Amino acid sequence: MSSSQRQYSALDQFLFHIDNGVRTLLGAPEVTERKNPADDQAEGEISDSDKDLAGRLMRINHAGEVSAQGLYQGQALTAKLPEVREQMNRAAQEENDHLDWCASRCKELGTHVSYLSPFWYMGSLTIGAIAGKVGDKWSLGFVSETEHQVVRHLESHLAQLSPDDDKSRAILEQMKEDELRHAVIAEDAGGADLPAAVKLAMNITSKVMTKGAYYL
Repeated sequence: MSSSQRQYSALDQFLFHIDNGVRTLLGAPEVTERKNPADDQAEGEISDSDKDLAGRLMRINHAGEVSAQGLYQGQALTAKLPEVREQMNRAAQEENDHLDWCASRCKELGTHVSYLSPFWYMGSLTIGAIAGKVGDKWSLGFVSETEHQVVRHLESHLAQLSPDDDKSRAILEQMKEDELRHAVIAEDAGGADLPAAVKLAMNITSKVMTKGAYYL
């Protein structure tokens, strides 16, 4: 039997998620074959203040991708339909590209990723698992709303970047494109529109993470 046809046990799946969490937090995620969009861009001449701001924004986005990994892995762990579980796993792999790109850019800008990454990951893993347990349509609706909120954050960050910071801009533009696609995929798969109260709670949680990652 080939590896693609192998049926993995619940324990196997659990260990895979543990491995993904460790890779996420230690900076060694399994990425796709895609190239870092910043590689084709020259390093622009930006002021120290703009460099500091860009570093903080990229740290926020890295924290967001750590949270995305927790969210997707939690949902994949409890999703009831195999095709939904596969969609969550594929989305998580593509989000790993973002995780890697943001970490690399943080390093180039002379800053660190968030010290609170373990907290972001475990919190999102718990939320994702609960969403997956409630039902696949709500789980997918949660993904869609999350991605739309991320897109709004990315648009805000793009507006704050220095016009000469082409490397950071290229990364965020590609991330925005991917997040929109993930939202559409979740909606097309049957994601439900979440209640306004849930959306508000998600927005408040996102603001807490953003503020924490900006400084830490």
